[in-house]
Amino acid sequence: MSEEVRKPRPAPDPASAKYKLNMIAKQAYDDVAEAKKRGELIGWCASNFPVEIPETLGLHVCYPENQAAGIAARGGGERMCSIAEGMGYSNDICAYARISLAYASGAEAEEQPMPLPDYVLCCSNICSCMIKWYENLSRELQIPMIMIDIPFNPDYEVSDAETAYIRNQFLDAIAQLEKITGKKWSWDRYQEVMEISGRTSRAWLAATAMARYVPSPFNGFDLLNHMAVMVTARGKPEAAEAMETLLKEYEENHNKGISTYRGEEQHRIMFEGIACWPWLRVTSRGLRDRGINMVTTIYADAFGFIYEDFDGMCRAYAKVPNAINLEYARDKRIRLCQDNHVEGLLVHTNRSCKLWSGFMNEMSRQIGAACEIPVVSFDGDQADPRNFSEAQYDTRVQGLTEIMQSRKEA
Repeated sequence: MSEEVRKPRPAPDPASAKYKLNMIAKQAYDDVAEAKKRGELIGWCASNFPVEIPETLGLHVCYPENQAAGIAARGGGERMCSIAEGMGYSNDICAYARISLAYASGAEAEEQPMPLPDYVLCCSNICSCMIKWYENLSRELQIPMIMIDIPFNPDYEVSDAETAYIRNQFLDAIAQLEKITGKKWSWDRYQEVMEISGRTSRAWLAATAMARYVPSPFNGFDLLNHMAVMVTARGKPEAAEAMETLLKEYEENHNKGISTYRGEEQHRIMFEGIACWPWLRVTSRGLRDRGINMVTTIYADAFGFIYEDFDGMCRAYAKVPNAINLEYARDKRIRLCQDNHVEGLLVHTNRSCKLWSGFMNEMSRQIGAACEIPVVSFDGDQADPRNFSEAQYDTRVQGLTEIMQSRKEA
């Protein structure tokens, strides 16, 4: 029997949003590496630390969460986690942290290398594990750590008192960075960065909102890949231009009746939680093979920040997913389900992310009741492949499919 001849993949289109976004993500690592070679001080930055601060100061920073996700997606998660466990870190702590701490100790990761930092930027609006993770980086590498405290908000709105507290935290972080790096803050430059960040965010949120159309003009798993640019580069003009291209492409897809989702869209779901990066293909295929499109996720929209001034930025970073109360978090998800005609909710109970997964049982119950949709969950991990069962995932998705199908037939 003759071997099947595989058709060569077409060359990527440099004008496409996918190409542009991939190049921005790659360039982010290259720029930091080049800055390090020039002798500039470079930093490691938490994903919900205000990116506008280092961008305004002209600093080069990279993101350990993105690096860990990239390493895990390319098959290196278990190796790096095992190295960290051999150093004495528990299997119970976040896999991102284990991968990062192993890398900082000298373990090689050809999947996604990046230079070691001269300072680290952390914030408390994600989780307490991240604070300890960055404290350990600071201690082990003997470098300064800048910490911004953004308190948990029990209310729907951010009070004036909390805004003032966060403002002082931001200004203190700026002063510390000026002292460490020798760079000077410019309010004119901040205005430029703020406007670019808003432009990028508006295009991104408008693109994700295109899922309101049936069928959706995109496969929701596209969002998980594209959002890396929203984390690392939303204050850069090229990011704004790429996101506007993405929005234009989705609008054209809708007008032409086509989609990046392969196959017939029979059901639409919301995916709750961080992706299982080591099993991204498996989790995507398990849905696609059943005609299910994951059209929305709070994880993608969380990195769209729109505000008008410095105080607005303070309030925006106090409204990220892990810093808000259950009721506000629930209502944001309910709106996404309703706006995007969601038929079911698939919840990733993430062993790494205790804070996110801890209140998800009750939140998902309330979302299911409010939207009258079925809810199923599966056990997994954002970066450690050992904590995911393909058989369990397949069973849970099959159950969700049968419920959605029976409701549609009824």
